[in-house]
Amino acid sequence: MIAYHGKSPMHMYRRSGCLRQPEAWKSFSILIFAILSAVLFAGCNSGSASAEGGGEKGGGGKGGGKKGGGGDVPVTVAKAATKDVPVEVHVIGNVEAYTTISVRAQVTGQITNVYFNEGDYVKKGDRLFSIDPRPLQGVLNQMEANLLKDQATLGQAQANLAKNSGQAKFLAEKAGRYAQFFEQKMVSRDQADQFKADTDAMAQSVAADRATIESVKATIGASQTAIENARIQLGFTEIPSPITGRTGNLTVKLGNIATANSQELVTINQVEPIYVTFAVPEAQLTAVKKYMAVGRLPVRARPQDDPEGEEIGILTFVDNAVDMTTGTIKLKGTFPNTGHKLWPGQFVRVMLRLTTRKDAVTVPNEAVQTGQNGSFIYVVKPDQRVESRTVTVGSRVDQDMVIESGLEAGETVVTEGQLRLAPNSRVVVRDGRGGGGGRGRGEGGGKEGGRGDRPKSE
Repeated sequence: MIAYHGKSPMHMYRRSGCLRQPEAWKSFSILIFAILSAVLFAGCNSGSASAEGGGEKGGGGKGGGKKGGGGDVPVTVAKAATKDVPVEVHVIGNVEAYTTISVRAQVTGQITNVYFNEGDYVKKGDRLFSIDPRPLQGVLNQMEANLLKDQATLGQAQANLAKNSGQAKFLAEKAGRYAQFFEQKMVSRDQADQFKADTDAMAQSVAADRATIESVKATIGASQTAIENARIQLGFTEIPSPITGRTGNLTVKLGNIATANSQELVTINQVEPIYVTFAVPEAQLTAVKKYMAVGRLPVRARPQDDPEGEEIGILTFVDNAVDMTTGTIKLKGTFPNTGHKLWPGQFVRVMLRLTTRKDAVTVPNEAVQTGQNGSFIYVVKPDQRVESRTVTVGSRVDQDMVIESGLEAGETVVTEGQLRLAPNSRVVVRDGRGGGGGRGRGEGGGKEGGRGDRPKSE
């Protein structure tokens, strides 16, 4: 610092009174800030130049500088294969009982016996309930006694008819003789007319006897019909199972009064065989009708919580109309269900097989990518570079995807590592452990370049 008369410039500046003015102090601060900024900027440029120079000098290999993060992209590949692919429709369905019976009492009375436990599997004809038969038995006995009385009345009427018929025959013959006597003037007219009147009266008695017999016969017929009905009603006191199936909740317990035709005693579901009802989009209706005309279509049903509980049946019903609200049509499959794996009301996964497509081209699911223009696949060409190929995908079969168009069998496709690829990228096939191949590591350019080429663990 240069001194002036033993004083510093700042001292002289202060002494001159310049620092006492705010404008002068502000100008001085700006000057100092500009000088410091220029010094710092010059130092940064010098450091950057040194770093760039070192980079150019040290990056002699392929891995140096910008090329240090490039090189072959390690990927996993697979071959497009051909296989017979089943054409199936996958939907969610609902299990329905083959038959559901609501068991009701047909006569009113007290339940005296219940021969099953709730939830039991019963066979057709097994006894379920007993209703007190004594009131109906008494009615039947009364009707049978009335029948016996009517039969006795019939016998008596038949005896009277026989008696009166004989008497009428005798009187008719006697009246005939007296009519001859009257013509011969041997008896008076009064005597002849008397015998004729007696004959007519007896004939009327015979007709009345015949009418009585017919009336008693009709009464006997009505009594016999009533007795038969009473016996049927008495038979209703024993309630058997009308079908083979599984019983539900018992709604009327032992000892209660069952009212005829108004109370449900128990519900029985026939579960062997059993229905599975499901709906498919109306777009599938044409294919369903087409393949149904060829033969029976197999249907598989699997409970959602039991992967091993698959049942196989056949399609037996197609509804006669499409549901306009949902655009679907109702179908039913019939299953033997001998193992009782399917349960009424249960939701199941349904697979309706329409046909089997021969020699379809398939690739692993993970090979198919989705972009702005639809589905595409990276295909590895013979020069180890990839091509982005637009494809049309079909149905999914287990872990594979059917390719409808855009790919040929035998071509190599990328299944892992697509995120680092671009069209015409050069690739190297990774080994089974997922590490980069020897070529990819060799072109990495030193230790750092090799690390830069390795993908992150997936």
